Amino acid sequence: MGVTRVNVGQRPALTYRKPRPAGRSAGPATAGGQPFKAPYGRGAPGASRGIGALACLLGLTLGPWLLAGCDQTESVQRGYRGVALTQLYDMNRVEAADALHQIPPPEPRDPPDPELPLAKDVHQNVQVLADLNVLDFSRLMQAMSTWVAPEQGCEYCHNTDNLASDEKYTKVVARRMLQMTWHINTNWKTHVAATGVTCWTCHRGQNVPSGIWFTDSGPNHTSLRGSVTVGNKAGQNTAGVRTNGYSSLPFDPLSTFLEADYSVSVQGSTPLQAGNRHSIKQAEWTYALMMYISNSLGVNCTYCHNTRAMGRWEESSPQRVTAWYGIRMVRDLNRDYLSPLKPVFPAYRLGPEGDGPKLACETCHKGAFKPLYGVSMLGDYPELAGSMPAPTAPAQSATEPAAGPPTDLQAGPAGEPAPGDPTPAL
Repeated sequence: MGVTRVNVGQRPALTYRKPRPAGRSAGPATAGGQPFKAPYGRGAPGASRGIGALACLLGLTLGPWLLAGCDQTESVQRGYRGVALTQLYDMNRVEAADALHQIPPPEPRDPPDPELPLAKDVHQNVQVLADLNVLDFSRLMQAMSTWVAPEQGCEYCHNTDNLASDEKYTKVVARRMLQMTWHINTNWKTHVAATGVTCWTCHRGQNVPSGIWFTDSGPNHTSLRGSVTVGNKAGQNTAGVRTNGYSSLPFDPLSTFLEADYSVSVQGSTPLQAGNRHSIKQAEWTYALMMYISNSLGVNCTYCHNTRAMGRWEESSPQRVTAWYGIRMVRDLNRDYLSPLKPVFPAYRLGPEGDGPKLACETCHKGAFKPLYGVSMLGDYPELAGSMPAPTAPAQSATEPAAGPPTDLQAGPAGEPAPGDPTPAL
Protein backbone atom coordinates (compact mmCIF):
# COMPACT_ATOMS: atom_id res chain seq x y z
CA MET A 1 0.00 0.00 0.00
CA GLY A 2 1.42 3.41 -0.96
CA VAL A 3 1.99 6.19 1.56
CA THR A 4 0.93 9.76 0.71
CA ARG A 5 3.32 12.40 1.98
CA VAL A 6 1.92 15.84 2.92
CA ASN A 7 4.33 18.75 3.47
CA VAL A 8 3.84 20.56 6.73
CA GLY A 9 2.14 23.95 6.25
CA GLN A 10 0.44 23.05 2.97
CA ARG A 11 -3.30 22.67 3.14
CA PRO A 12 -5.66 21.71 0.31
CA ALA A 13 -8.00 24.47 -0.86
CA LEU A 14 -11.73 24.28 -0.16
CA THR A 15 -14.37 25.53 -2.58
CA TYR A 16 -17.50 26.65 -0.83
CA ARG A 17 -20.69 28.43 -1.85
CA LYS A 18 -22.10 31.63 -0.36
CA PRO A 19 -25.76 31.62 0.73
CA ARG A 20 -28.04 31.94 -2.25
CA PRO A 21 -30.16 35.15 -2.30
CA ALA A 22 -33.87 34.59 -2.88
CA GLY A 23 -34.86 34.52 -6.53
CA ARG A 24 -31.38 33.85 -7.85
CA SER A 25 -29.97 30.63 -9.25
CA ALA A 26 -27.23 28.88 -7.39
CA GLY A 27 -23.68 29.24 -8.66
CA PRO A 28 -20.18 29.36 -7.30
CA ALA A 29 -19.07 32.65 -5.79
CA THR A 30 -16.50 34.33 -8.03
CA ALA A 31 -13.58 36.63 -7.53
CA GLY A 32 -12.33 38.15 -10.76
CA GLY A 33 -14.37 35.69 -12.77
CA GLN A 34 -12.79 32.69 -11.05
CA PRO A 35 -14.33 30.43 -8.43
CA PHE A 36 -13.46 31.71 -4.98
CA LYS A 37 -11.31 29.29 -3.00
CA ALA A 38 -10.28 29.61 0.60
CA PRO A 39 -7.92 27.42 2.60
CA TYR A 40 -9.24 25.42 5.55
CA GLY A 41 -9.98 27.71 8.47
CA ARG A 42 -9.74 30.95 6.53
CA GLY A 43 -12.76 32.62 5.00
CA ALA A 44 -14.96 29.60 5.84
CA PRO A 45 -17.86 30.08 8.22
CA GLY A 46 -16.64 30.68 11.77
CA ALA A 47 -18.64 27.72 13.02
CA SER A 48 -15.94 25.35 11.73
CA ARG A 49 -13.48 26.57 14.35
CA GLY A 50 -16.08 26.12 17.05
CA ILE A 51 -16.85 22.58 15.90
CA GLY A 52 -13.15 21.72 15.90
CA ALA A 53 -12.71 23.02 19.43
CA LEU A 54 -15.77 21.11 20.63
CA ALA A 55 -14.44 17.90 19.01
CA CYS A 56 -11.10 18.32 20.80
CA LEU A 57 -12.86 18.89 24.11
CA LEU A 58 -15.05 15.81 23.66
CA GLY A 59 -12.02 13.74 22.68
CA LEU A 60 -10.12 14.74 25.80
CA THR A 61 -13.15 14.12 27.99
CA LEU A 62 -14.52 10.89 26.53
CA GLY A 63 -11.34 9.39 25.08
CA PRO A 64 -10.20 7.56 28.22
CA TRP A 65 -13.69 6.16 28.73
CA LEU A 66 -13.93 4.94 25.15
CA LEU A 67 -10.48 3.36 25.23
CA ALA A 68 -11.31 1.59 28.48
CA GLY A 69 -13.93 -0.43 26.62
CA CYS A 70 -11.50 -1.69 23.99
CA ASP A 71 -10.02 -5.17 24.19
CA GLN A 72 -6.67 -5.11 25.94
CA THR A 73 -4.02 -7.50 24.72
CA GLU A 74 -0.80 -8.76 26.21
CA SER A 75 2.09 -9.96 24.09
CA VAL A 76 4.43 -12.80 24.98
CA GLN A 77 7.65 -13.25 23.05
CA ARG A 78 8.29 -16.94 22.39
CA GLY A 79 11.31 -16.75 20.11
CA TYR A 80 14.26 -14.62 19.09
CA ARG A 81 13.64 -10.95 18.54
CA GLY A 82 12.93 -9.95 14.99
CA VAL A 83 11.39 -13.26 13.89
CA ALA A 84 7.82 -12.37 14.92
CA LEU A 85 7.40 -15.36 17.25
CA THR A 86 5.03 -13.41 19.47
CA GLN A 87 1.69 -14.44 20.97
CA LEU A 88 -1.10 -11.94 21.60
CA TYR A 89 -3.60 -12.70 24.33
CA ASP A 90 -6.95 -10.99 24.86
CA MET A 91 -6.87 -10.54 28.63
CA ASN A 92 -10.65 -10.14 28.85
CA ARG A 93 -11.10 -13.58 27.30
CA VAL A 94 -8.36 -15.08 29.47
CA GLU A 95 -9.99 -13.76 32.64
CA ALA A 96 -13.46 -14.86 31.52
CA ALA A 97 -12.21 -18.44 31.09
CA ASP A 98 -10.35 -18.54 34.40
CA ALA A 99 -13.02 -20.60 36.19
CA LEU A 100 -12.95 -23.22 33.41
CA HIS A 101 -9.29 -24.01 34.10
CA GLN A 102 -9.54 -24.36 37.88
CA ILE A 103 -8.80 -27.71 39.54
CA PRO A 104 -10.99 -29.17 42.28
CA PRO A 105 -9.27 -29.91 45.61
CA PRO A 106 -7.97 -33.48 45.85
CA GLU A 107 -9.89 -36.08 47.76
CA PRO A 108 -8.45 -36.77 51.25
CA ARG A 109 -6.12 -39.77 51.38
CA ASP A 110 -5.78 -42.22 54.24
CA PRO A 111 -2.33 -43.24 55.47
CA PRO A 112 -0.91 -46.27 53.64
CA ASP A 113 -1.93 -49.57 55.16
CA PRO A 114 -0.36 -52.71 53.64
CA GLU A 115 -2.91 -54.86 55.44
CA LEU A 116 -5.86 -53.50 53.44
CA PRO A 117 -7.40 -55.94 50.93
CA LEU A 118 -7.38 -55.27 47.21
CA ALA A 119 -10.45 -54.04 45.39
CA LYS A 120 -10.68 -57.21 43.29
CA ASP A 121 -10.85 -59.29 46.47
CA VAL A 122 -13.73 -57.29 47.90
CA HIS A 123 -15.82 -56.18 44.89
CA GLN A 124 -17.11 -58.18 41.95
CA ASN A 125 -16.49 -57.49 38.25
CA VAL A 126 -13.56 -55.12 38.84
CA GLN A 127 -11.82 -55.17 35.45
CA VAL A 128 -9.66 -52.07 35.91
CA LEU A 129 -8.18 -50.60 39.12
CA ALA A 130 -8.29 -54.17 40.44
CA ASP A 131 -4.88 -53.95 42.14
CA LEU A 132 -5.73 -50.87 44.23
CA ASN A 133 -6.55 -51.40 47.86
CA VAL A 134 -10.16 -50.79 48.79
CA LEU A 135 -9.57 -47.31 50.24
CA ASP A 136 -7.60 -46.02 47.23
CA PHE A 137 -10.19 -47.61 44.96
CA SER A 138 -13.06 -45.83 46.74
CA ARG A 139 -11.12 -42.56 46.79
CA LEU A 140 -10.60 -42.63 43.04
CA MET A 141 -14.25 -43.55 42.44
CA GLN A 142 -15.30 -40.52 44.49
CA ALA A 143 -12.93 -38.28 42.52
CA MET A 144 -14.36 -39.57 39.24
CA SER A 145 -17.85 -38.73 40.46
CA THR A 146 -16.67 -35.16 41.09
CA TRP A 147 -14.97 -34.94 37.73
CA VAL A 148 -17.69 -36.47 35.57
CA ALA A 149 -21.02 -36.58 37.44
CA PRO A 150 -21.04 -34.16 40.37
CA GLU A 151 -24.85 -34.05 40.44
CA GLN A 152 -25.70 -37.73 39.84
CA GLY A 153 -22.82 -39.23 41.82
CA CYS A 154 -22.35 -43.01 41.77
CA GLU A 155 -25.72 -43.59 40.12
CA TYR A 156 -24.48 -42.10 36.87
CA CYS A 157 -22.51 -45.27 36.15
CA HIS A 158 -23.74 -47.83 38.68
CA ASN A 159 -26.85 -49.62 39.69
CA THR A 160 -26.41 -48.93 43.39
CA ASP A 161 -28.35 -52.10 44.24
CA ASN A 162 -25.91 -54.19 42.19
CA LEU A 163 -22.56 -52.46 41.74
CA ALA A 164 -21.18 -55.39 39.74
CA SER A 165 -23.75 -54.90 36.97
CA ASP A 166 -22.70 -53.47 33.59
CA GLU A 167 -26.28 -52.59 32.66
CA LYS A 168 -25.53 -48.88 32.33
CA TYR A 169 -23.59 -47.93 29.22
CA THR A 170 -21.83 -45.17 31.14
CA LYS A 171 -19.99 -47.76 33.25
CA VAL A 172 -18.73 -49.57 30.16
CA VAL A 173 -17.59 -46.28 28.64
CA ALA A 174 -15.92 -45.15 31.87
CA ARG A 175 -13.98 -48.40 32.08
CA ARG A 176 -12.67 -47.88 28.57
CA MET A 177 -11.84 -44.24 29.29
CA LEU A 178 -9.72 -45.32 32.25
CA GLN A 179 -7.80 -47.61 29.92
CA MET A 180 -7.41 -44.71 27.49
CA THR A 181 -6.08 -42.48 30.27
CA TRP A 182 -3.41 -45.03 31.16
CA HIS A 183 -2.58 -45.40 27.46
CA ILE A 184 -2.07 -41.64 27.07
CA ASN A 185 0.02 -41.24 30.21
CA THR A 186 2.16 -44.27 29.37
CA ASN A 187 2.56 -44.23 25.58
CA TRP A 188 2.06 -40.60 24.54
CA LYS A 189 4.54 -38.75 26.74
CA THR A 190 5.79 -37.18 23.52
CA HIS A 191 2.65 -35.05 23.69
CA VAL A 192 1.51 -34.91 27.33
CA ALA A 193 5.00 -35.22 28.88
CA ALA A 194 4.99 -35.76 32.65
CA THR A 195 1.90 -33.57 33.08
CA GLY A 196 -0.37 -36.33 31.88
CA VAL A 197 -4.17 -36.31 31.85
CA THR A 198 -7.03 -37.33 34.10
CA CYS A 199 -10.79 -37.49 33.61
CA TRP A 200 -10.98 -33.84 34.72
CA THR A 201 -8.76 -32.77 31.81
CA CYS A 202 -11.67 -33.29 29.42
CA HIS A 203 -14.83 -33.46 31.53
CA ARG A 204 -14.45 -30.49 33.91
CA GLY A 205 -17.51 -31.57 35.88
CA GLN A 206 -19.67 -32.42 32.86
CA ASN A 207 -21.13 -35.81 31.93
CA VAL A 208 -20.18 -35.19 28.31
CA PRO A 209 -16.97 -33.19 27.71
CA SER A 210 -17.15 -30.02 25.70
CA GLY A 211 -15.22 -30.05 22.45
CA ILE A 212 -16.28 -33.49 21.23
CA TRP A 213 -17.26 -33.77 17.59
CA PHE A 214 -19.12 -35.89 15.05
CA THR A 215 -18.79 -36.34 11.31
CA ASP A 216 -20.32 -33.31 9.59
CA SER A 217 -21.91 -33.92 6.21
CA GLY A 218 -22.62 -30.22 5.80
CA PRO A 219 -25.79 -28.40 4.79
CA ASN A 220 -27.97 -29.49 1.91
CA HIS A 221 -27.32 -27.61 -1.31
CA THR A 222 -30.57 -26.87 -3.09
CA SER A 223 -31.61 -24.88 -6.11
CA LEU A 224 -33.29 -21.50 -5.88
CA ARG A 225 -36.64 -23.28 -5.90
CA GLY A 226 -35.54 -25.32 -2.90
CA SER A 227 -36.37 -28.69 -4.39
CA VAL A 228 -33.46 -30.05 -6.40
CA THR A 229 -30.00 -30.65 -4.98
CA VAL A 230 -27.47 -28.98 -7.23
CA GLY A 231 -23.74 -28.30 -7.20
CA ASN A 232 -20.94 -29.48 -4.98
CA LYS A 233 -19.10 -26.95 -2.86
CA ALA A 234 -16.44 -29.53 -1.94
CA GLY A 235 -17.00 -28.90 1.73
CA GLN A 236 -16.28 -25.18 1.48
CA ASN A 237 -17.94 -21.76 1.47
CA THR A 238 -20.39 -22.55 4.26
CA ALA A 239 -21.12 -19.67 6.63
CA GLY A 240 -21.30 -19.95 10.40
CA VAL A 241 -18.99 -22.93 10.99
CA ARG A 242 -17.03 -22.58 14.22
CA THR A 243 -14.61 -25.42 13.50
CA ASN A 244 -12.82 -23.55 10.71
CA GLY A 245 -12.97 -20.16 12.43
CA TYR A 246 -16.11 -19.02 10.58
CA SER A 247 -14.15 -18.88 7.34
CA SER A 248 -14.95 -20.15 3.84
CA LEU A 249 -12.47 -23.02 4.30
CA PRO A 250 -13.62 -26.68 4.39
CA PHE A 251 -16.00 -27.10 7.31
CA ASP A 252 -14.98 -30.61 8.47
CA PRO A 253 -11.19 -30.92 8.64
CA LEU A 254 -11.51 -33.11 11.74
CA SER A 255 -12.82 -36.19 9.92
CA THR A 256 -10.09 -35.75 7.32
CA PHE A 257 -7.10 -35.30 9.59
CA LEU A 258 -8.04 -36.46 13.11
CA GLU A 259 -9.87 -39.66 12.20
CA ALA A 260 -8.50 -40.54 8.78
CA ASP A 261 -4.75 -40.51 8.11
CA TYR A 262 -4.64 -37.88 5.37
CA SER A 263 -1.43 -35.92 5.07
CA VAL A 264 -1.44 -32.46 6.65
CA SER A 265 1.52 -31.44 4.51
CA VAL A 266 0.85 -29.24 1.49
CA GLN A 267 4.31 -27.82 0.80
CA GLY A 268 6.01 -29.97 -1.77
CA SER A 269 9.75 -30.44 -1.93
CA THR A 270 9.88 -31.21 -5.67
CA PRO A 271 8.86 -29.21 -8.77
CA LEU A 272 5.42 -29.73 -10.27
CA GLN A 273 6.91 -31.45 -13.30
CA ALA A 274 8.56 -34.01 -11.01
CA GLY A 275 5.26 -35.31 -9.69
CA ASN A 276 4.31 -32.78 -7.01
CA ARG A 277 0.64 -33.53 -6.33
CA HIS A 278 0.02 -30.77 -3.78
CA SER A 279 -2.61 -28.21 -4.70
CA ILE A 280 -4.30 -25.07 -3.45
CA LYS A 281 -7.40 -27.14 -2.70
CA GLN A 282 -5.39 -29.38 -0.39
CA ALA A 283 -3.85 -26.30 1.22
CA GLU A 284 -7.32 -25.04 2.08
CA TRP A 285 -8.05 -28.27 3.98
CA THR A 286 -4.79 -27.88 5.90
CA TYR A 287 -5.54 -24.25 6.74
CA ALA A 288 -8.97 -25.28 8.04
CA LEU A 289 -7.27 -27.70 10.46
CA MET A 290 -4.76 -25.03 11.47
CA MET A 291 -7.60 -22.60 12.20
CA TYR A 292 -9.22 -25.24 14.41
CA ILE A 293 -5.99 -25.94 16.31
CA SER A 294 -5.31 -22.23 16.74
CA ASN A 295 -8.75 -21.57 18.21
CA SER A 296 -8.60 -24.69 20.41
CA LEU A 297 -5.32 -23.58 21.99
CA GLY A 298 -6.05 -19.83 22.01
CA VAL A 299 -2.88 -19.07 20.05
CA ASN A 300 -1.90 -17.76 16.64
CA CYS A 301 0.21 -19.36 13.92
CA THR A 302 3.55 -18.32 15.41
CA TYR A 303 3.02 -20.55 18.44
CA CYS A 304 4.32 -23.40 16.28
CA HIS A 305 5.52 -21.85 13.03
CA ASN A 306 7.97 -19.27 11.84
CA THR A 307 5.65 -17.76 9.26
CA ARG A 308 8.48 -16.77 6.94
CA ALA A 309 9.11 -20.47 6.36
CA MET A 310 6.03 -22.45 7.35
CA GLY A 311 7.36 -25.80 6.16
CA ARG A 312 10.82 -25.72 7.73
CA TRP A 313 11.04 -27.74 10.92
CA GLU A 314 14.48 -26.41 11.80
CA GLU A 315 13.03 -22.87 11.96
CA SER A 316 9.88 -23.83 13.89
CA SER A 317 9.30 -23.74 17.63
CA PRO A 318 9.44 -26.90 19.81
CA GLN A 319 5.65 -26.69 20.14
CA ARG A 320 5.33 -27.75 16.51
CA VAL A 321 6.92 -31.10 17.34
CA THR A 322 4.52 -31.48 20.28
CA ALA A 323 1.61 -30.71 17.96
CA TRP A 324 2.86 -33.26 15.41
CA TYR A 325 2.65 -35.97 18.06
CA GLY A 326 -0.66 -34.58 19.27
CA ILE A 327 -2.30 -35.03 15.87
CA ARG A 328 -1.19 -38.66 15.78
CA MET A 329 -2.26 -39.22 19.37
CA VAL A 330 -5.77 -37.96 18.58
CA ARG A 331 -5.98 -40.27 15.55
CA ASP A 332 -4.87 -43.18 17.72
CA LEU A 333 -7.44 -42.45 20.44
CA ASN A 334 -10.31 -41.94 18.02
CA ARG A 335 -9.49 -45.10 16.10
CA ASP A 336 -8.74 -47.47 18.97
CA TYR A 337 -10.86 -46.14 21.85
CA LEU A 338 -13.69 -43.80 20.83
CA SER A 339 -14.94 -45.17 17.51
CA PRO A 340 -15.16 -48.81 18.74
CA LEU A 341 -17.54 -47.63 21.48
CA LYS A 342 -20.24 -46.71 18.97
CA PRO A 343 -22.31 -49.90 19.61
CA VAL A 344 -22.28 -49.12 23.33
CA PHE A 345 -23.77 -45.63 23.07
CA PRO A 346 -27.55 -45.17 22.91
CA ALA A 347 -28.95 -43.59 19.76
CA TYR A 348 -29.32 -40.15 21.35
CA ARG A 349 -25.57 -40.02 21.97
CA LEU A 350 -24.68 -40.56 18.30
CA GLY A 351 -24.13 -37.88 15.70
CA PRO A 352 -26.32 -36.95 12.72
CA GLU A 353 -24.45 -39.47 10.56
CA GLY A 354 -24.76 -42.24 13.16
CA ASP A 355 -21.14 -42.08 14.35
CA GLY A 356 -20.07 -41.95 17.96
CA PRO A 357 -18.46 -38.99 19.73
CA LYS A 358 -14.79 -38.32 19.07
CA LEU A 359 -12.18 -36.11 20.67
CA ALA A 360 -9.84 -33.48 19.29
CA CYS A 361 -7.60 -30.65 20.50
CA GLU A 362 -10.42 -28.57 21.99
CA THR A 363 -11.65 -31.48 24.11
CA CYS A 364 -8.62 -31.12 26.40
CA HIS A 365 -7.26 -27.63 25.75
CA LYS A 366 -10.51 -25.63 25.82
CA GLY A 367 -8.84 -22.45 24.61
CA ALA A 368 -5.64 -22.75 26.68
CA PHE A 369 -2.18 -23.30 25.19
CA LYS A 370 -1.84 -26.19 27.67
CA PRO A 371 -4.77 -28.00 29.31
CA LEU A 372 -5.29 -26.50 32.78
CA TYR A 373 -2.36 -24.22 31.92
CA GLY A 374 0.04 -27.10 32.37
CA VAL A 375 -0.86 -28.03 35.97
CA SER A 376 -0.61 -31.77 36.60
CA MET A 377 -3.11 -33.70 38.72
CA LEU A 378 -1.19 -36.97 38.63
CA GLY A 379 0.63 -36.14 41.85
CA ASP A 380 -2.68 -36.40 43.68
CA TYR A 381 -3.85 -39.42 41.68
CA PRO A 382 -0.79 -41.52 40.82
CA GLU A 383 -3.11 -44.47 40.10
CA LEU A 384 -3.85 -42.86 36.72
CA ALA A 385 -0.18 -42.46 35.77
CA GLY A 386 0.83 -46.09 36.01
CA SER A 387 1.23 -48.46 33.10
CA MET A 388 -1.58 -50.95 32.71
CA PRO A 389 -1.91 -53.99 30.44
CA ALA A 390 -2.38 -52.83 26.87
CA PRO A 391 -6.01 -53.17 25.69
CA THR A 392 -6.81 -55.17 22.63
CA ALA A 393 -6.71 -52.77 19.70
CA PRO A 394 -5.77 -52.71 16.02
CA ALA A 395 -2.07 -52.53 15.30
CA GLN A 396 -0.55 -49.12 14.68
CA SER A 397 -0.78 -47.95 11.10
CA ALA A 398 2.40 -48.28 9.09
CA THR A 399 1.94 -44.70 7.90
CA GLU A 400 2.53 -43.37 11.43
CA PRO A 401 6.14 -44.13 12.32
CA ALA A 402 7.21 -43.50 15.90
CA ALA A 403 10.58 -42.07 14.84
CA GLY A 404 9.31 -38.51 15.15
CA PRO A 405 8.45 -35.64 12.84
CA PRO A 406 10.39 -35.00 9.63
CA THR A 407 13.22 -32.50 9.55
CA ASP A 408 12.76 -31.08 6.06
CA LEU A 409 9.99 -29.49 4.02
CA GLN A 410 7.99 -32.73 3.97
CA ALA A 411 5.63 -32.07 6.90
CA GLY A 412 4.32 -35.61 7.10
CA PRO A 413 5.48 -39.18 6.56
CA ALA A 414 5.66 -40.32 2.98
CA GLY A 415 2.68 -42.37 1.94
CA GLU A 416 -0.04 -40.42 3.76
CA PRO A 417 -2.86 -39.70 1.31
CA ALA A 418 -3.79 -36.10 0.63
CA PRO A 419 -7.31 -34.72 1.17
CA GLY A 420 -9.54 -35.42 -1.79
CA ASP A 421 -6.89 -37.59 -3.41
CA PRO A 422 -7.22 -41.38 -3.10
CA THR A 423 -3.54 -41.84 -4.00
CA PRO A 424 -0.70 -41.24 -1.50
CA ALA A 425 0.74 -37.75 -1.41
CA LEU A 426 4.15 -37.43 -3.00
